[in-house]
Amino acid sequence: MEKILLSGNEAIARGAYEAGVKVASAYPGTPSTEIFENLPLYKDSLYSEWAPNEKVATEVAYGASIAGVRSLTAMKHVGVNVAADPIFTAAYNGVGGGFVIVSADDPSMHSSQNEQDNRHYARAAKMAMVEPSDSQECKDFMAAAYEISERFDMPVLFRTTTRVAHSKSIVSLGERREQPVPEYKRNVRKNVCTPANAFLNHPKVEENLKALEAYACESPLNRVEMKGTKIGVISASIAYQYAKEVFPEDTSFLKLGITNPLPMALIKEFASKVETLYVIEELDPFMEDQIKAAGIACIGKELTTPLYEMNPERLREQIFGVKPETKEVGVSAVSRPPVLCPGCPHRGFFYTMGRHKDFVVAGDIGCYTLGAAPPLNALDSVVCMGGGFSVAMGLAKAFEATGQKEKKVFGVLGDSTFFHSGITGAVEIMYNQGNVIPVVLDNHITGMTGHQDNPGSGYSLQGEIAEALKIEEVLKACGFKNVIIVDPQDLKAMEQAVKAALASEEKAAIITRRPCLLIKRIKHDIGLCKVDTEKCIGCKKCLSVGCPAISVTEGKAKIDVNQCVGCTVCAQVCPMGAIEKEA
Repeated sequence: MEKILLSGNEAIARGAYEAGVKVASAYPGTPSTEIFENLPLYKDSLYSEWAPNEKVATEVAYGASIAGVRSLTAMKHVGVNVAADPIFTAAYNGVGGGFVIVSADDPSMHSSQNEQDNRHYARAAKMAMVEPSDSQECKDFMAAAYEISERFDMPVLFRTTTRVAHSKSIVSLGERREQPVPEYKRNVRKNVCTPANAFLNHPKVEENLKALEAYACESPLNRVEMKGTKIGVISASIAYQYAKEVFPEDTSFLKLGITNPLPMALIKEFASKVETLYVIEELDPFMEDQIKAAGIACIGKELTTPLYEMNPERLREQIFGVKPETKEVGVSAVSRPPVLCPGCPHRGFFYTMGRHKDFVVAGDIGCYTLGAAPPLNALDSVVCMGGGFSVAMGLAKAFEATGQKEKKVFGVLGDSTFFHSGITGAVEIMYNQGNVIPVVLDNHITGMTGHQDNPGSGYSLQGEIAEALKIEEVLKACGFKNVIIVDPQDLKAMEQAVKAALASEEKAAIITRRPCLLIKRIKHDIGLCKVDTEKCIGCKKCLSVGCPAISVTEGKAKIDVNQCVGCTVCAQVCPMGAIEKEA
């Protein structure tokens, strides 16, 4: 049996392949993205795609399940919020082929706007939940998840966290097991979610959950590791790995792989064999609350915390009061807040917006969120995917209602986000006559999650040439007759574009268009800017563009040749002409 080092995400992709998945659809989102980036390795056996958003991805995968094949969708935790509508209905209707939904949670918010605990979704939607704790389980539990889905006629929430998704460990590979596909037959009673059918489906859902709980008590995914009777620990996911490091050698463990529904009979039996019972879990007391509600005494969040990512050092201190050893080194780490990359096309736009203090700018989720940071200081809000347009609409309507019509409101999002959930916001602005100028920052790629293609990039997940949808045509179809397209690195043109949009008698929108410099398939005009130190007066105006390649040393501007790409934005703001691009 071949063994290979895989991350959790890579192992999930392999597990989907081995489990006989035929159709897979997702929207990229850290920490889930690499699952689908690895699925094209198996494109001879399964179809995979990037969908415009998580709701669409879930509906595509569920449609494949209705057709009788095993299917997969994956997303980060906040993506489940977008996909919740079809997920809840799929739980009532049931499945055809096995249907698995990967939710990759992000404790400590390494790349997210919250750290919601998506285990609650499994309870709320009344569906099974499986949680792996390492890469081998990520692969093996995929096959088990599909078997559970088909046996109990329900979707399975396959919940991971950042550490499980991105940590690597040895995985023993298996062979692909093709699944029989029954002849498709229409089943209105099962698959058409009218109120009458849903009314009849709900009792079936409850019965299946009870049967699944009984199954979970016997399943090898839930295992007891008895070593002593003094201390017992119930845990799951990555918290199990941390607890194994922290608790004494004679600690007994109930390691759970199926965490909804909880195998309460198994838990009660385990609890009866130990003197003191701990429940160790990241984020919310999801298991602890249910265990205590069942009348089982246990220790949990009174010692640990519902905040942030767990690790062995924090857990050891919380449970046993042992603080981690530290050593003074005499220096402090330099603060390195995230910034837009050198040459980022968004920099010119945000520099322009930041100069106008009367502008109110609603931002969005992506690289351009960094436009809120100093020295650009160009964003007033960031809420969620697509919110750049619709939050701007709310701001504008509030200003109108309170007599503040002089405020100029812009809604900003990226090209991938425009296709994800920005189009409906554009329709909202047009339909309800919003005094908002929508701006799409088109860098030809889904940048923040690591360069995944989108409906405007011209390529599919599987590397095939695809129809590149034109943002300007979509905006015009929504009613924006004056769509201004501008290169954001030309600061004069950028300023003129903003003024033209504000002065337009017809509804105007702006598209800033320049590809991300990190797109490998595009040949970029990369060069180097240099400083004439005799002309430089040390005014630090160049620092106002927020480029990490620029600094001031001994009163003079300095450009790091290892970072500069010659975008010339700094040269355009220099009042003395001291910066120019090398020929």
